[in-house]
Amino acid sequence: MPIRTNRGRAAVYRRLWGWPLRSPRHLAGTLVFLAILVTALGIVLPKTMGKPAAAQPGPSATSSVPRPGLAAPVATPSTLPTRLSSPLATPTSAPPNPEAVNVAKQWATAWVNHPAGISNADWLNGMRALTTDEFLPVMSTVDPSNIPATRLTGDPAVTSSYTSSVQVVVPTDGPKLSITVVNTGAGWRVADYDQAG
Repeated sequence: MPIRTNRGRAAVYRRLWGWPLRSPRHLAGTLVFLAILVTALGIVLPKTMGKPAAAQPGPSATSSVPRPGLAAPVATPSTLPTRLSSPLATPTSAPPNPEAVNVAKQWATAWVNHPAGISNADWLNGMRALTTDEFLPVMSTVDPSNIPATRLTGDPAVTSSYTSSVQVVVPTDGPKLSITVVNTGAGWRVADYDQAG
């Protein structure tokens, strides 16, 4: 076994490595010193080394023309707008569109038409042409056997009407249906409904 002395290089190293472990205060002081040192190096080194030159994109990187087999370029968050350039437009009130009211009535008629044993797909086919593509997946989760209404009991009543959407309430022998009909450009389609009570 080697003899430990208070002289020589090994003794100096022992003192340096052993000093933080002599007391909790020494250890805390050492950790604070190391944290300050690492932070300072993180700030100073990039400044002294200079900023790296921006990578010059090649012609293929700047080209926005899509090529077959490659995905179209996706906008990065830094290029997307962060706030509205102008306030959102308030919807313009308009007289109820008769076509929209008719679509709501046809949709409600198909909604209450669910004979015993009908599948969701068959029931949904009755409303497919009257429903927006975005709302069809929501409707595909509805179980027709859980619908408490079997027939309409009155005419549709418009509760609000705008140039691009109409809210219609249709009475049934169960709850009233509050139906939102929107103008999709390809015609009026049901985009949402709720049971109004």
